Amino acid sequence: MKLSQTATSATSVLRSRSRPITASIVLVGGIVALIFGLGLSISVGAANIELSTVWAAVFFYKPNLTTHQIIWELRLPRAVAGAIVGACFAVAGALMQGMTRNPLADSGLLGLNAGSVFAIALCFAFFPDLPYIYLILFSFLGAGLGSGLVFGIGAFARNGMTPIRLALSGAAVSALLVALSEGIANYYQVAQDMAFYYAGGLAGTKWFQLQWMFPWVAAALIGAMVLSRPITMLSLGEEVARGLGQRTARIKLLATIVVLILAGTAVSAIGSVGFVGLLIPHVVRYLVGVDYRWIIPCSAVMGGLLVVLADLGARMVNPPYETPLNALIALIGIPFFLFLARKGRRELE
Repeated sequence: MKLSQTATSATSVLRSRSRPITASIVLVGGIVALIFGLGLSISVGAANIELSTVWAAVFFYKPNLTTHQIIWELRLPRAVAGAIVGACFAVAGALMQGMTRNPLADSGLLGLNAGSVFAIALCFAFFPDLPYIYLILFSFLGAGLGSGLVFGIGAFARNGMTPIRLALSGAAVSALLVALSEGIANYYQVAQDMAFYYAGGLAGTKWFQLQWMFPWVAAALIGAMVLSRPITMLSLGEEVARGLGQRTARIKLLATIVVLILAGTAVSAIGSVGFVGLLIPHVVRYLVGVDYRWIIPCSAVMGGLLVVLADLGARMVNPPYETPLNALIALIGIPFFLFLARKGRRELE
């Protein structure tokens, strides 16, 4: 009876804290802003190309024109990859925060990104001619290794793993895996290839990478939407989720698989970029409420927008050179992380 009352109360809280009208506005506005950001990203670059030429290159491509080649082969895949990767990191962070009820959950903070980079370093060292599809698969396995080490350490915590302790464990595991990656890269002389994955960036993204990424990302995002209602129940508490008939162990397993696919695919494309999955879900949750049926699609759109704009900033800070994408996003993410840690220190410890 008590569990049923708790579940009923949680359901009423969920309804009262959901804002579907605001969520619709955020989603539509985010899509419009993302389209505008993609157009701006395609238009800006080292080569000065008029907007009319950009429009013609996108919709009336002529392969014999150099300007059209620049737009279609360099700028367009880069912009699209930014939107896809931003969506991956943001949705992965949203799922992790909802599943673990940890406000500091993020693929970068909890070792997934570092694990993926470690696996990629192994590939470059021992399998240098590996096709890109297998690089994605190894990136999945590396993300699983990183998260397994972090949560494995958490299992030995005497008083349980609080969010702060989990973040500290993630930082330690990430430092270890990055150090191992750098050691492998230096010893096997692949440091130049790995420098891209440490700094993070969209330069050099090609259409064939997007072709391999798209099926994985599409399947994972669909899976995230299917899991959105159960994740909402989990975010209200595991007992509540059980009281509402959810099989929590199965949901966590499926959500973990989705997170590994999203994080692994994103890292294989642009390297280890952190804080997108930490920042975006909190902002979206503040705007749309606690219903993950809205949080996940809004996070995907806003995450894509953040990475596209950050990549645009990376090209404009010190042209013609590019600032590492990871550094620009960290300028926002690190203060936000410190704000969350300070705000919730009494509950977290």
